[in-house]
Amino acid sequence: MPEDSGSLTLKTLYRWGTVVLILGFVTACRERQAVQRPHEDPFTTAPVHTSYDIVVRFTDSVTTKAVLRSAVARMFADKQETTLGDTVIVEFFSVRSQRRVALLTADSAVIDDRTKNMIAIGSVRVWSDSTRTMLETERLLWENKRERLSSTDDVKIVSPTETIYGTGFESDQFLTDYRIYNVRGTHKP
Repeated sequence: MPEDSGSLTLKTLYRWGTVVLILGFVTACRERQAVQRPHEDPFTTAPVHTSYDIVVRFTDSVTTKAVLRSAVARMFADKQETTLGDTVIVEFFSVRSQRRVALLTADSAVIDDRTKNMIAIGSVRVWSDSTRTMLETERLLWENKRERLSSTDDVKIVSPTETIYGTGFESDQFLTDYRIYNVRGTHKP
């Protein structure tokens, strides 16, 4: 007995529907792979903000505690850090007299935007106006909360009375209370 065209269409639709469902289950069950971006993708590592010839004043109420200058600053939101380059200069001021008491210079620096700690990098020098003492090292950490300087690298401290060499160092920002670890030698002029 011949089938009418309406029932033939329903059977065909039923078969095709079954095929589509099976294909849907097969493709839905396979593991999806995340798209991998290159490690050095310029769009994921680019700074969100770049500034040139910056000056930042750090104040406590009405007194200036420090002034930071840099030729270029780049802010990275994903890493929550700011890099400073092409010369970094930080002047520290006395809270009482508002006179400069210390000067830090470096080739570059990295600031942790969460803690405000700064790592000064390359030809780092700290000059204390009050003690006439100079610290030289290649890498120096400024711990903002403690207001302390430290380094695990080789250091050289030159004061009016001696020159000290060592590895590892910790001090206040004015170089009035410092410790040098692993002292390798001293020289008294």
